[in-house]
Amino acid sequence: MKFIKILLLFGLISPFLSAQSLKKTDQQTLTWIRYYNILPITEKWAIHSEIDNRSFISPIHENLIALRVQGRYRIHKNIDLGSGFAYFNVNTQSSDVDPDYSVPEYRIQQDVTFINDIAKVTFHNRFQLEERFIQKANQTELLNIFSFSYRFRYRLQSTFDLWKKEKQSLKATISDEVMFNFGEDNKRNTFDQNRIYIALRYHFNPNIGLELGYLNSFQRRSSGVDFYDRDIIRVTFYHRINRRPKI
Repeated sequence: MKFIKILLLFGLISPFLSAQSLKKTDQQTLTWIRYYNILPITEKWAIHSEIDNRSFISPIHENLIALRVQGRYRIHKNIDLGSGFAYFNVNTQSSDVDPDYSVPEYRIQQDVTFINDIAKVTFHNRFQLEERFIQKANQTELLNIFSFSYRFRYRLQSTFDLWKKEKQSLKATISDEVMFNFGEDNKRNTFDQNRIYIALRYHFNPNIGLELGYLNSFQRRSSGVDFYDRDIIRVTFYHRINRRPKI
């Protein structure tokens, strides 16, 4: 627990410690619209997949499209393991910049999540490692080389019921996630970003849910001294495929 507290403290104070050398912080507003699918295979195994479209609001401009797929295994009632692959197609990181190409990124990810119920609140402690392959580019075109780096992510999330009746429910989620980069191409931005998220999710039934949330992302740019401060409205459609056992 001491290690977790140190990570959280470092993630929260790093932006403020860096403010002394801060050159520029770009304020941005985006929408993230996501479809999240859960396909149970057995009682312990499941496949999770998602498609995520992220866009700037003012002016309206595509940020990126992300695709993810991962296998998840419930090794214990309180421990969940995951491993998968993600593809990102990044159009631009600024609504004022419109390049003639999009930058692809390929990720391999692994995580372990500890799940605990305390006083009717479910807590998720997720430790995730990503191996990131990002194609390099100059001002006019993509280059035939990739950068490679690791990224460590820790997320503490709490979820609890606000209202529940028969198969319907209204849940609230509060989370904080801190990320750190490691690699030769990330010497100036070891601290990557901190994400604070609050959301409400309405379940029409146990298999269909719609979530609306607000996410603040404070992210250090590759320069090491510039930042993005992003206000994000996130909409997620959750879909669990109910596989009935064969008779």
